[in-house]
Amino acid sequence: MRPRSAPLTALAALLGAALLAGCTSDAPADGPAAPSAGGSSAAADGSGDSDFFDQAEYDRQLELAKETPEGPKGKPWEQMLRPEFVSTTAYAKKGGDAHLCFSNAGVFNPWRQVGLKNMRAEVELHEEIGKFTVLDAQGKDDKQISDIQELTGKGCDALIVSPNTTATLTPAVERACEKVPVIVFDRGVETDCAVTFISPVGGYGYGAAAADFLVERTEPKAKILALRISPGVDALETRWSAAKRAFDKAGVEVVDAKFTDGDPARTKSIVADALTRHGEIDGVWMDSGATAVAAVEAFEDAGQEVPPITGEDQQDFLTAWKEKKLTAVAPAYPTFQWRTPVIAALKILAGEEVPKEWTLPQPVITEADLDDYLKPGMPPLHYAMCGCEELPGFPEKWGGKE
Repeated sequence: MRPRSAPLTALAALLGAALLAGCTSDAPADGPAAPSAGGSSAAADGSGDSDFFDQAEYDRQLELAKETPEGPKGKPWEQMLRPEFVSTTAYAKKGGDAHLCFSNAGVFNPWRQVGLKNMRAEVELHEEIGKFTVLDAQGKDDKQISDIQELTGKGCDALIVSPNTTATLTPAVERACEKVPVIVFDRGVETDCAVTFISPVGGYGYGAAAADFLVERTEPKAKILALRISPGVDALETRWSAAKRAFDKAGVEVVDAKFTDGDPARTKSIVADALTRHGEIDGVWMDSGATAVAAVEAFEDAGQEVPPITGEDQQDFLTAWKEKKLTAVAPAYPTFQWRTPVIAALKILAGEEVPKEWTLPQPVITEADLDDYLKPGMPPLHYAMCGCEELPGFPEKWGGKE
C-alpha cells in the first residue's frame, strides 16, 4: 500500500507541533526530519531535490492525472481510476444495523475539519448505519495506536483509519486487520492488509499541475519563486519533486525556493526580499495554498503586478483570484475523499467488490470553472472541493450562510 500524506493547509495560527506531527509520514532513514513547531529547524533554502522521489510512482501519477475516471458523473467521491476489484464476501454482514468506527489522525487544520464534516454528513445519508464511533488521535501516534486497539474491541463492523504517520501506525493497522475489515484512506501504511486504500492521485500530480501552468504562462528562462511550507513532509516533498522536474525540463529558473513555515508574515517577507534581489518575479509556485493570499498581497504592497500564481481550493484564495483578476490555478487534494470510506465500508459489509486501491480523481480549478467552486457565504478556510453542497446541513454545518 503506497504511503501518502495529507497536505499542510492551515494558516500560521493553526500551525504548531500537533499540525506538523500530524501531517507528516515517517521520513526515510536517510531523509530530512520534520521540523519542530513553528518550523524553527527548517532550512532556509528548499531548492534541493527530494529524498522522497520515486520515479515509478511519479510516472504513475502523471499518467493517472490524464485519465478519465470510472463512476457516476458529478460524484467524484464515488469515481475511481484503474480499479482492480477484490472480493469482500467474507465480510458480508448478516442483518442488523452497521456499526462503523473511525480512527482519525486528528482535526488540527481546516482541511481535516472540513473533511470530518463531510464524513459525518455522509453517514447521515445511510439509515443502515446504526452507530458511528469516532476517536481523535490529536496528531499523536501513541494515542492513535491505543485508539485502534480500543475500537477493535468495541464491536465495530468495519474500521476506517486515517493514519497519523506511516511506518509507526503499520503494526496497529495489521493487528486490526486480524479482527475487522479495515479501510485506510488519505495516508497509507506499509501493509496491504486493508480491504481497500482510498486516496486521490497524489503529490506528484499536484506539483506537476501547478508547475505546468506556470511553464505555459511564462517565457523561457523566466524567474520563478517557489514557496514551500516545510521540509521532510512527504506529500509536500513529492509536490516539489514533480515541480522541479517540470521547471528543469522547460528551462525556467527557480531563483528562490524558500520555506514559509505556513506563516503569512514570513511569506510576505520572502516575496519582498525576492523582489529586492531579483528585480521582478515572473511566476509563483506554492506547494500549498495556505499563504497564497499573503503572497498576492506582498506583490501589491511592492506596487508590482501579481504574476501567474498557484494556490489551492481554499475560499480566501479563490475570492482573491476572482476579485483581483489574477492569472492563477488551484490544484487540490480534495476533501470529498472523506465521503468515500463510508461508501466503501457499506459496500464491504454488503459483500460487494471494491477496488484494492481506490484512486480518486484529483481535479484542478482553472479560470474556466472558478465560478463553480467560489461559494459566497462560505468561510475563508473552507475547501471548495468538498463535494458537500448537497449533504445534510450544508452550508451551516460547514460555517457558511445561505
